[in-house]
Amino acid sequence: MAATPALSVIIPFFNEEGNVHPVLDEVHEQLAAIPFEVICINDQSSDRTGEELAEAKSKRPATIIVFNHVRRCGKSAALFTGLRAAQGSWIQLLDGDGQNDPADTARLWQQIIAPGAPPRLGIIAGRRNSRNDSGFKWVQSRVANGVRRFVLQDDATDTGCGWKLVRTEAFRELPYFASMHRFLPALIKRAGWDVHEELVNDRRRLGGTSKYGFLDRLGAGMFDLAGMFWLVRRGGYGVAHEWDDPRAG
Repeated sequence: MAATPALSVIIPFFNEEGNVHPVLDEVHEQLAAIPFEVICINDQSSDRTGEELAEAKSKRPATIIVFNHVRRCGKSAALFTGLRAAQGSWIQLLDGDGQNDPADTARLWQQIIAPGAPPRLGIIAGRRNSRNDSGFKWVQSRVANGVRRFVLQDDATDTGCGWKLVRTEAFRELPYFASMHRFLPALIKRAGWDVHEELVNDRRRLGGTSKYGFLDRLGAGMFDLAGMFWLVRRGGYGVAHEWDDPRAG
């Protein structure tokens, strides 16, 4: 490990007992060639997730950081908890169920980041090359993504994919609100950064059950999309010529 990691991997966990060790072992195996840290957030799990995270940190104290929320706050809050501690210039977002593949991170890091990423690139958003959900959830996702893309024009076709590689500087400029993680490409674009999409692997969750149901997605999605439409139409940030900022070009 370098003194300062180049990549901060942020993984929220909620009731992922049995998935913690396989997920973290795979991250360390696949990202061994990159100076990285892993920031794990336990969002008030009621199972052994907290104990497994403590075991993982004890096993790899040089790379694993663990935060335990005092109350359940949701995925967006967990990401911002991790963001506060992130030292890397890029942040990799992964889900704690094992569906995202860290091999995609290693591949795209070598292809895009290591050679010198375009200075205006704010996010590489994953687009799943297959869906391991039921047919009903696939239809839900296709409809939701189509509506969202039409309304927000966010240059992303699969914002529900949890795999996202984000420039830390861009992430830290974003406003926080519950469920904002569903709209990261739109928020990044609003802030003046470029959005790039890449195909990534989608796998079945290692164990446990999904934390989101149809009514949860539908109800929250409608209100959140309306709020995002209002926010995007209010414009983004000012950038001065005098700043050393790639968005000034």
